[in-house]
Amino acid sequence: MWYLSLPQHLRQFLRPKRLAIFEACAIGLVSALAAVLLKQGSGWLGGWRITAGHTFPAWLVLPTIGLIGGGLTGWLIQRLAPEASGSGIPQVKAALAYVPIALNLRVALVKLVTTMLSLGSGLTLGRQGPTVQVGAALAAQCSRWVPTSPDYQRQLLAAGAAAGLAAGFNAPIAGVIFVVEELLQDVSNLTLGTAILASFVGGVVSRLLGGHGLNMILTTSNAKFSLAEIPLFLLLGVLAGLLGALFCKGIFVSLDLNRKLLRTGGLPLRIGLAGLLSGLVLAFLPASLRDNTGLQEFLVTGGAGWQITALAFVTKFLLTLVAYGSGAPGGLFAPSLILGSALGYLVSLGAEALQTALGVPPDLAIAIGSPTTYALTGMGAFFSAVTRGPITAIVIVFEMTTDFNLVLPLMMGSVVAYLVAEAIASGSIYKRLLAWNGIYLEQEAPIEGRLSGLTAADIMQRRVETLSSQMILEEVVQAFSRSHHRGFPVVDQGKLVGIVTQTDLGNIAQQQLSETMPLRALMTPQPVTVNPKDPLSHVLYLLNSYKISRLPVTEGRKLVGIITRADIIRAQSDQLSGKTEQLGPQPEASYVVYQTRSPALGRGRLLLPLSNPQTAASLIRLATAIARDRNLEIECLQVVLIPRSNSPAETAVSTAKSRRLLRQAENLGRAWQIPVHTQIRVAHDVSQAILETIKDRHIDLILMGWKGTTATPGRVFGGAVDTVIRQASCDVVLARLRGTETFNRWLVPIAGGPNAQYAVQLLPALTSLGETPLVKLCQVFEPNQQEPNTAILDQAARSLDRRLATPVIVTPVWGASVSEAVVKLAQKERCDVIALGASREGMLQQAIKGNIPEAIARNSQCTVILVRRAIA
Repeated sequence: MWYLSLPQHLRQFLRPKRLAIFEACAIGLVSALAAVLLKQGSGWLGGWRITAGHTFPAWLVLPTIGLIGGGLTGWLIQRLAPEASGSGIPQVKAALAYVPIALNLRVALVKLVTTMLSLGSGLTLGRQGPTVQVGAALAAQCSRWVPTSPDYQRQLLAAGAAAGLAAGFNAPIAGVIFVVEELLQDVSNLTLGTAILASFVGGVVSRLLGGHGLNMILTTSNAKFSLAEIPLFLLLGVLAGLLGALFCKGIFVSLDLNRKLLRTGGLPLRIGLAGLLSGLVLAFLPASLRDNTGLQEFLVTGGAGWQITALAFVTKFLLTLVAYGSGAPGGLFAPSLILGSALGYLVSLGAEALQTALGVPPDLAIAIGSPTTYALTGMGAFFSAVTRGPITAIVIVFEMTTDFNLVLPLMMGSVVAYLVAEAIASGSIYKRLLAWNGIYLEQEAPIEGRLSGLTAADIMQRRVETLSSQMILEEVVQAFSRSHHRGFPVVDQGKLVGIVTQTDLGNIAQQQLSETMPLRALMTPQPVTVNPKDPLSHVLYLLNSYKISRLPVTEGRKLVGIITRADIIRAQSDQLSGKTEQLGPQPEASYVVYQTRSPALGRGRLLLPLSNPQTAASLIRLATAIARDRNLEIECLQVVLIPRSNSPAETAVSTAKSRRLLRQAENLGRAWQIPVHTQIRVAHDVSQAILETIKDRHIDLILMGWKGTTATPGRVFGGAVDTVIRQASCDVVLARLRGTETFNRWLVPIAGGPNAQYAVQLLPALTSLGETPLVKLCQVFEPNQQEPNTAILDQAARSLDRRLATPVIVTPVWGASVSEAVVKLAQKERCDVIALGASREGMLQQAIKGNIPEAIARNSQCTVILVRRAIA
């Protein structure tokens, strides 16, 4: 605990909230500097290109610069940082969803340099998207230098993205809104706090160093409109939605064409050709359309006629698709705003021209306001249709103009455009871009994300061993020697006063402390603590920041629990094994809250865990058939799960539903004259409760239901069943049921193993459930075995003939896959049940030929029963 040796004032500064303020300011400053550098660098290169185009023949200079600059851009990205291609926002969105995409200093520098090159070469893209990735990458690098929890790193990354956008547009509020609306969908205090602070710093620094840009001109727009113009704004929203959706569709068409037609050349060829094509087109356009930086101002302020504006819209629309499809670094924000401003300007001019052409009397004509109002409204509407962020669109334009008169037109145009575009093609373009690259955010649910909803109370241990500050050091040493704990909270009169660890004990000899000194001379006073309501992300942050292994949980000064790193590891392990309802500390022993006993008349006991009322009746039928054949008693078990933060012996639970389920087994056992015992256990873990029951009640055989498949990595049957198979010392029978069961036509694959013989031994009991049972024994042989050895099949058939009063048919089967051959035979013969006997290893491991029981259960429509002999 290195931080405890620091001076008190420094320890107070390093508290999480204060450190977060410092980090947010630093991220905002660095992101703003990068944004200013990108703006100045791309502006200088673009200005040099325009000057060269005036000095020398434009048809030669502009395509050449585009080809060389684009090729160099692609070469740098391909060699140094492939993650720097494109706008960068999809990469940030994926990283925020815990997809392993590189965001670091290398990516930030390559993105910065290549974006300058691509924009300076004449590619019609924007710089605001790259500033988002640059800011996020710089924040991610900073978070690596100061180790924090994954959740806290995610907050810093989002703050960097917000600062980058704020610096790119000089719009700090829009930076925060975009992060909340599009990237993170999180409005927690930590997210808002860091993002707002980083955006504010980024916006201020960018405005001080980079100038006001478009903002200074637009603040004098003094937009005005009348209520009669509302239909025009709604029409503008509809047109922006339609064309914005078409623009998004064109993006993917361009990406597909580049992927199909230019596979061999890589990024240098693709971006170079895009630069060449852009240069050729721009060379034959009016000089006013060659400067991407000044084009937006030119359109918004009404300095162009409708012909130039329409030409600008069409060329900008197509050239942006060409540039973005090539993979060039650059964003869609600026092109969307330019296209929207041109569209809005055209709508205002078109409305005036239409009224004039129709000869509308002056007293009935709609008084068209300033074209600038329509251009600005079109900016927000088209931006909203492309990015699907209407709130961000409204805030960006408002922050650039600071004109309250624009708010209502912006709201109408942006919302209508969003609704129209969403109706045509639903979903964020950034999420669709990730899907185009094979990244589906919904299918990737990282452990940190799934644990993020937990609090300290969910994972803490409530029973805490404590020491008193009055204990002498000799007693403290003895307490450590008797316990496996590496640290103890120090509590006096129920109040936490300190903590002592094994590291502290090492100081006894170094400081030559007397063993009769009280513990308060050695303990660390005022330890770092958490509240029960604090999120897991905050717990991880404290553990990592202060390099400690345990955190006392307090309410006020009262100690209510403790969290160790082992508790968090167990929570993550439970998530990996699918036990999402059982997160927390090491489970305590289960507790029996209800039980009934019948006369002990059998030669052993069969344990029947019941949980699903839909399959309970069929499981009870199977259990009673086996119990009657083997003269066993039935032990029915119901497990009530509780969180690990609660003690099974101290938690009140309702047993009404459980008792109703157990009574079904009691009634059937009574009808078949089989002793049935029942019990209900409160537990943290189903498998633990089953194993404890097997030990306590001396179980000989356990019959369990099985779903047939599991989505848990490393598991074959699912967490509880796998654990029972591995650890239960008794015989195990698994049954994958299919609703209303019939038990007439049986298929039994034989392979010669001991469990296959055991499956044959159980058949007389199981087939008694059928009205007209028919048993078919099969063995799967390799396709090249034309004359198979059926000795094993014949021996099993003779054994069954002596015990069954039903036909037994022997069938050899050929197939490269055992599971496929069995499933096909079962389907062909219309079997009701497949009974499998498998070795313990075969049931638990994925062999070269695959997991045969799981494959059969997944692909067949029959009931599947698997058996395993008791572990010797």
